Amino acid sequence: MDQSYLKNILNMVAKGEKMPDEALELLKNLPYEELGFAKIDQHRNLRTGYPEAIFCQGKTPEQVVAIVEKMMRSNTNIMATRASQETYELVKQMVPDAVYHEAARIIVIKRKELVVRDHYIAVVSAGTADIPVAEEAAVTAETIGNRVERIYDVGVAGIHRLFARLDLIRAANVIIVVAGMEGALASVVGGLVDKPVIAVPTSVGYGTSFGGISALLTMLNSCASGVGVVNIDNGFGAGYLASNINKLGYAE
Repeated sequence: MDQSYLKNILNMVAKGEKMPDEALELLKNLPYEELGFAKIDQHRNLRTGYPEAIFCQGKTPEQVVAIVEKMMRSNTNIMATRASQETYELVKQMVPDAVYHEAARIIVIKRKELVVRDHYIAVVSAGTADIPVAEEAAVTAETIGNRVERIYDVGVAGIHRLFARLDLIRAANVIIVVAGMEGALASVVGGLVDKPVIAVPTSVGYGTSFGGISALLTMLNSCASGVGVVNIDNGFGAGYLASNINKLGYAE
């Protein structure tokens, strides 16, 4: 490949300009950027429509900062999940406009304003203790261009709280249900709506919840149709999947 042609393409990416179809096909297969301790997939945004997210858990703050610095060259919005306050403070020294969503533990750096879709995603939590995972899902969905409605603390122990918000939930295009303990809320919601339900089991619960396994198995064994399940505490995965569903029918 001609290097000047590649350079022109990368400049177009940085400026957010529309590229020829053949250039897009070419970039979809280009290699990653090597940092030694990490391989940054700078072209994921072209293949999937979303930039690579940084999973901070297990990485040092210095490693996260180095990854952020490289990713900023592509002028994409950056999301760093499971980030500590310490990591955020170090990132903020380099990127003053970085925002930290404390409950979700997500750092967001915006370089482009996304078009927010009219149809919204409802994020429903069973209890207040499930909010950190629910917020991870909500912030993820918002960051990648979705309107989100939050309906928290409406678990089956006080099911009248759920019924009071049912109109808002039913009007959503996709519903994320986050629940720990026995995880029954996802089945209840699934039996009340005609939209896709993404169930997120959380590790909230007493001993026999087995760190979320009880909720996971309940959700997997749901008798309500239209309920899909992501991994324990995986709010990010739920928000990402909900966004993919929500964008169906929209011209990109």
